[in-house]
Amino acid sequence: MEQLHIVLIVGAYLLGSIPTAVWVGKVFFGVDVREHGSGNAGATNTLRTLGKPAGLAVLAIDCLKGFAATSLVVFLPESVTGSAVLQWQMGFGITAVIGHIFPIFARFKGGKGIATLIGMVMAMNGWLALSCMVTFVLVVWATRYISLGSMTAAVLSPLYVGLIYNWQEPVFLYFCTAIGLLVVYTHRANINRLISGNENKFSFNKKPTIEK
Repeated sequence: MEQLHIVLIVGAYLLGSIPTAVWVGKVFFGVDVREHGSGNAGATNTLRTLGKPAGLAVLAIDCLKGFAATSLVVFLPESVTGSAVLQWQMGFGITAVIGHIFPIFARFKGGKGIATLIGMVMAMNGWLALSCMVTFVLVVWATRYISLGSMTAAVLSPLYVGLIYNWQEPVFLYFCTAIGLLVVYTHRANINRLISGNENKFSFNKKPTIEK
């Protein structure tokens, strides 16, 4: 049993460690996205640096990483039920997010884990994922700041968990609170730019800084 758990946890980390943005940039554009734009190996920097097709591809794959890692619960014994399943989903999902932030396949220099986190939430609860996505879209639409949308959705996620589960899943509530703090921490550079007024605003009409 313990060996199975270790294998699944390692598998979740390796899934999260797939450096999608780095590989897409190097294979199709001959560049390392971490050396351009914000220096972040994620979908947003890929979108701004390499264009919409590359950015959307990275977004989709990074979401899939989180979804696949969280779904590893299907390999657990049938004796694992109820809240235990939810807890293992949290464990596998956050392990994938950590893998994305510190990927073994990219010298432990990855992204901020937002897309992988979205995939994780999608696998755990569709209503929670929808609530966070709507929050994200509304904030980005109103402000044009992707970073602010990401942080707002993450910080409000504990409230959504409480409402969806009628405050009956305290572990999940605490977990989302911790995730919200982690997202704020990984966006500390963005916070400084927001305060100074130097944060980049999102626009689909902007041309990529690097063209194929």
